[in-house]
Amino acid sequence: MFRHLREDIRAVFDRDPAARSSWEVLTCYPGIHALIMHRLAHWLWGHRLRWLARFTAHLSRMLTGIEIHPGATIGRRFFIDHGMGVVIGETAVICDDVTLYHGVTLGGTSWNKGKRHPTLENGVVIGAGAKVLGPITISTGAKVGSNAVVTKPVPEGATAVGNPARIIDRQSREREAQAEKLGFSAYAVARDQDDPLAKAIHALLDHASETDRRLASLVKELEAQGVKCDEDVQQADAFDPKYLSKIVD
Repeated sequence: MFRHLREDIRAVFDRDPAARSSWEVLTCYPGIHALIMHRLAHWLWGHRLRWLARFTAHLSRMLTGIEIHPGATIGRRFFIDHGMGVVIGETAVICDDVTLYHGVTLGGTSWNKGKRHPTLENGVVIGAGAKVLGPITISTGAKVGSNAVVTKPVPEGATAVGNPARIIDRQSREREAQAEKLGFSAYAVARDQDDPLAKAIHALLDHASETDRRLASLVKELEAQGVKCDEDVQQADAFDPKYLSKIVD
């Protein structure tokens, strides 16, 4: 159960710039403590010492604030940063190089026996406060944003944000970049919400993005024809992001 401890500690250094020494990580990181105790509890669970496994997990929860069911399967180089409030259910499967932040729940949505908790494939990152619910798969290299609520599978390399979670597609990434440029974040505002204000905001951001694209294309074409454009022409009209933030609040 301790054979992977060295690389678990190494994983902390790879993902937490605050880590200073192996001794500090071993003695002061609750994620490491929870992982060590889980490996023991999981071994006991596998040998059908169920009560002792649950009691070990219970002690770990009291000491670390991290609740991992002894039946959960956890791979190598798993890192829980901060850790308080993390809950990992019985049938959860966590592959290699996965990172969880505080407040994450890998929960079930059914009282039926069998697989009812998520599977996180290699390299998945789950942000603080996110809830991943049900027997779904978060595929290799995917990310889940903070406070997202995920109930559907997330494709490989994708990013899911919001409640309910949505996959950030190419258009969403362009919209988010446009919003950031304007000094406003639309991350928590999903297109499929019924709120007409949310739809209006998305239409505004999409229009601003398309206007910028067309303006840049026009300036490029004019310069190719030998027409020199002043800097004022190349800049988009001024926009007041404070007003947009105010109407959303």
